[in-house]
Amino acid sequence: MKTGRRFLPRNWLSVYAFLYIVFLYLPVIFLPIFSVNTAATPKFPLSGFTLKWYEDLPNTPALIDATWNSLLVAVSASILATVLGILAARSITRYRYPGRRAVNGLIMAPLVLPEVIVAISMLLVMLQLGLSLSLFTVVLGHVLVCIPYSMTVLTSGFEGFDRSLEEASADLGESAFGTFRRVTLPMVAPAIISSLLVCFTISLDEFIIAFFLTGTEATLPIYIWGQLRFAAKLPGVLALGTLLLVASFLLMTVAEVLRRRAARRTQNEGGLYA
Repeated sequence: MKTGRRFLPRNWLSVYAFLYIVFLYLPVIFLPIFSVNTAATPKFPLSGFTLKWYEDLPNTPALIDATWNSLLVAVSASILATVLGILAARSITRYRYPGRRAVNGLIMAPLVLPEVIVAISMLLVMLQLGLSLSLFTVVLGHVLVCIPYSMTVLTSGFEGFDRSLEEASADLGESAFGTFRRVTLPMVAPAIISSLLVCFTISLDEFIIAFFLTGTEATLPIYIWGQLRFAAKLPGVLALGTLLLVASFLLMTVAEVLRRRAARRTQNEGGLYA
């Protein structure tokens, strides 16, 4: 056993993690690099540096319309998913009832199901209900996809919450709704904001659900997919993709910071009133 271990470097786990990150993010790094290339085709060596592809983005009416559509869908889906996530997370973390684990598993099912299967199923349901494909149907689809992520963030916020704070509020004569509004929600506010940001980011970048459920009003991912058919549009697509990449990274970073702050806050408050 000792002889076999000599063939493994001591920091093999760090090497593996480094190689994994390089494999995962190296293709993404090429996106901003080629977006500032003067040539219309992505190739090395770069022919020059330019920002004209970014400057041309605001001058494209179809892009502006797709951006507003994506923002409308992302805001609506993030709010609805977070509200439903709050109710579900509180129910699962506060109460014990038959089928609680099964309900939690069903809510998390979209994370493991093939997204194209979910999209086709939702399309069939929408058509059976007589709904015409529009941004509204896209919002419904994105809510279904975003709820598991919202639940993951909010559950961690509710699990660390000290119930003695709610009991103290009730002893002082506050109603159940008043306690939830004045005590519980402020304590888990960072987790709620984190959930909103995560759901907003996922909805903004989501393609497959929007591809099946959108009508004549395209979202940003649908617009990008349509532009890929034209070689002359590729530099603009790279520039737009870079902006989406940076925005998604910033939003997810802020969401993670808020999630950790919520966890520390609930733990500190629980220790204070223990």
